[in-house]
Amino acid sequence: GSNVILEGGVRVFHPETITLGDNVYIGHDTHLKGYYRNEMKIGSGTWIGQNCFFHSAGNIQIGRCVGIGPHVKILTSAHDDRDQGVPVMHNRLLSQAVQIGDGADIGVGSILLPGVSIGEGAIIGAGSVVTKSLPPNTVYAGIPAKFLRMRHE
Repeated sequence: GSNVILEGGVRVFHPETITLGDNVYIGHDTHLKGYYRNEMKIGSGTWIGQNCFFHSAGNIQIGRCVGIGPHVKILTSAHDDRDQGVPVMHNRLLSQAVQIGDGADIGVGSILLPGVSIGEGAIIGAGSVVTKSLPPNTVYAGIPAKFLRMRHE
């Protein structure tokens, strides 16, 4: 994209799998961990704070004009834990996409786990752990993130 700002210390892995829209800002020391397969797409007008960590083994799709606070983690994979005879890190990697809808806001220090979808215009409170998909225009917070209210209330 055009007018993309990458602050100092941003690290990009597998850039061939990452697409940035126009007017994207990425704060210092953020890690964009592309993966040898699948994609990371960040929509136009999105703002990403410093010290974030995004791992796109299972695809990351971030919509337009999304606000993502500092220290947010987006994870799209986890090790299968069913084979007890093998150390967990040697089990196969299970991948699931994460999607964030247009205009959503992800609070400082939040963690989005594999397979979640954040609806358009949703707000995630600071420090939340999102373990399930959330509908549009809702406000969630906590560990795990729980419904607080609709945005229009």
